[in-house]
Amino acid sequence: MEKAIKRYFPIFVLPTLIAFIIGFIVPFIYGVYLSFCRFTTVTDARFIGLVNYTKIFSDHVFMHAMWFTALFTIVTVILINVLGFFAALLLTKKIRGRNIFRTVFFMPNLIGGIILGYVWMLLLNGVLAQFGRTLTYSSVYGFWGLVILLCWQQIGYMMIIYIAGIQNIPGELMEAAQIDGATSGQILKHVTLPMVMPSITICTFLTLTNGFKLFDQNLALTNGAPSRMSEMLALNIYNTFYGRSGYEGVGQAKAVVFFILVAVIAIVQNRLTRQKEIQQ
Repeated sequence: MEKAIKRYFPIFVLPTLIAFIIGFIVPFIYGVYLSFCRFTTVTDARFIGLVNYTKIFSDHVFMHAMWFTALFTIVTVILINVLGFFAALLLTKKIRGRNIFRTVFFMPNLIGGIILGYVWMLLLNGVLAQFGRTLTYSSVYGFWGLVILLCWQQIGYMMIIYIAGIQNIPGELMEAAQIDGATSGQILKHVTLPMVMPSITICTFLTLTNGFKLFDQNLALTNGAPSRMSEMLALNIYNTFYGRSGYEGVGQAKAVVFFILVAVIAIVQNRLTRQKEIQQ
């Protein structure tokens, strides 16, 4: 059976590989080439070297979007993972209705980003109106509105991953710690956290990439207002590419920089958490 699998393995892999090359590799390589060109359509691209990239780093709106996105990602990664983990810790205990709570916490993840953005815009603007403010009054309101929205959407999803990790901890390990007189805090620090490191790795990776790639919610909640001060990277790239004639190449260059930034952060994060798993 094993020999048959090895023999026919290329036949089963080939369609997926071809689709991956056609659907991702070729467009990506061509997109990198277009980032060095001036164009309005892909048929009239003219190579201009590093001009598009020099324009990026003199674009103060883009640089603000980069720092705004970085700060947003740091805050949401911490909040989502901490709250998701403690929600999982609570809902793995024997409490009445825990399956209902798990379902309720997970449900926001099933709602589309655009819908969530408009729903939370109405809710938050309704609350802020009591104080004579709106989400677009300043970037601070937009920032925390986006944080609340993403936390509400993602905490339940991360909670499910953490629940799976906690439930895989051997019961005898927990019992041994309790018999040895370990407190709840000591069990959490020396048993639970080390044993759920694979789940922490996955959740940290997902929240990092979700934070940097946020687009739908940003578009619906603030659309970058006021004066593009709450505009995140993905929305900035979209507005550059589709909103400014003659800046298609600059938008493409921003997309390449964005890809490299997210890829580097994801790889570094994955390496660090994997090393932590090995040490544990």
